[in-house]
Amino acid sequence: MIRRAAWVLFGVIVGHVLSDMPTTASAQGRCDRACLEGIAEQYLDALVAKDPKKLQVASTLKYTENGQRLLLGDSLWNSITGRGTYKLHIADQAAGQIVTFSTMREAGTPMVIAVRLKIDGNRRLTEIETLVAHSENGAKNLEAIGQPRAAFLRPTPPADRASRADLVRVANMYFSGMQLNDGKGTYPFADDCDRLENGGKTTNARVGRGGITVKPDPKTSSNYSDMWTCREQFESGLLHFVMRIRDRRYLVVDEERGLVVAFAFFDHDAGASRHFTTPDGRSVTAGPTVPWTWEIAELFKVEKGLLHEIEAILERAPYGMTSGWSSWEDGMSDKIQFAR
Repeated sequence: MIRRAAWVLFGVIVGHVLSDMPTTASAQGRCDRACLEGIAEQYLDALVAKDPKKLQVASTLKYTENGQRLLLGDSLWNSITGRGTYKLHIADQAAGQIVTFSTMREAGTPMVIAVRLKIDGNRRLTEIETLVAHSENGAKNLEAIGQPRAAFLRPTPPADRASRADLVRVANMYFSGMQLNDGKGTYPFADDCDRLENGGKTTNARVGRGGITVKPDPKTSSNYSDMWTCREQFESGLLHFVMRIRDRRYLVVDEERGLVVAFAFFDHDAGASRHFTTPDGRSVTAGPTVPWTWEIAELFKVEKGLLHEIEAILERAPYGMTSGWSSWEDGMSDKIQFAR
């Protein structure tokens, strides 16, 4: 009990002391891409060092890990043992936020994290949201790929750049199209659309689940296939068992590169959503047989109104879990939520 009280007091002291540290950043104007990426790198280095004192934080700092509000320096800060070799920064200069997808080492085991950082006008951290995906294979997959896909780093030609609202609108069509999927929606997929989930190809795969090497026919299959294109998966109607995609928070938008990062939850209710009719009239039963939820951070590359590259970090969560950043009502809603 004494040790716990001391740790709580330490967290409070660190937050207040660092919030009052002098800084020259406030005189330098908006934190640009390089500035935000520098803060993200500083955060990852402090995490591995297990030393929150290396960070400048506001006294109002809020920290969550997989939906749980914690003291900065708790949980992952105790078990982290090193950085991995895969890293992707998505910076939102207008909102003063950045999301980083990165492989790490926890107790020596490869894993993946998605970290969202928000700063104030003095470049002090005000919000830290971490999604920890305990996927050793996912980390190994990403590190085997080596570098983020070029599309995520490529600027969109100025004449083709869309507004923040339009980028979010297109990204949200992905979630709306998957939710209670009937195969008849408007699906804004480019021909080169490809998706990775925890580093694994879940579209256009050469080998499907179970080692299948022959691409199934969407018109006869009773389960969607990783070998299908983005469009084929959605038009099959076989994603219907994703009952609800909620707490859709679009917090980081990079207009220059056409990128959108959303944090959301995919619910599988294991009930009526398992029984549905495909677009061609076949009755199908598919999907999880017990209720559970995916907690997801998902990145979309949008150009000319179409979805190209998609990359997701995800972790299985208790059914109905919320993010810790929304009200309960918003957390259970499928409406679009923007950065505060």
